[in-house]
Amino acid sequence: MTAPFDGGSRQAGASLAVEELEAEAGAEEASEARRVTLDDVLAAPAAPAAAPLPARPAQPLGAAMRTARVASISGRMASIHLRGAEGPVDAQIASDVDPEVIADAHARGDAVLVELCEGEPPLIVAALTTQRPHTLHLKATSVVIEGEQELLLRSGRGAVRIREDGDIEVVGSRISAASRGLFRIVGRLLRLN
Repeated sequence: MTAPFDGGSRQAGASLAVEELEAEAGAEEASEARRVTLDDVLAAPAAPAAAPLPARPAQPLGAAMRTARVASISGRMASIHLRGAEGPVDAQIASDVDPEVIADAHARGDAVLVELCEGEPPLIVAALTTQRPHTLHLKATSVVIEGEQELLLRSGRGAVRIREDGDIEVVGSRISAASRGLFRIVGRLLRLN
């Protein structure tokens, strides 16, 4: 036969969970007695204001990166517009940056990335492209475009498709081919219409 519940004594068979609940309730009552009310805070005299922090001396600039617009370019020197500067500022183009890349950025109106160091002229270290070009001009000694399965060049209703198995398909409303020299068509089978 079980003993009747007597309010939580361990000897009377109360569970550990009930004792924990009672202990928490007792802790809450004790914290109620120590709580500070808003009236207590408002009645207390105000603490003295903290002294203002002392002004720090200006730190040397060190190295900083900023964007700029190119006004003109000549060789490895460029005239740039930095925000906050009055008028154009002369800048050098970094030795590992191709001046033609900076000239292209100038022609497109793109920004350049400039490194600023105390006591040295600004140094252009990169060109930034921030929008899609309307015309993509690609110029290099050799251009390789490679597609592992397929290469498709398309404009409007015309297209050239080159597949990995060697099939080449040219589609267009009108297709013209011309040669200034020998025009040779070689194949095991040639079919016209």
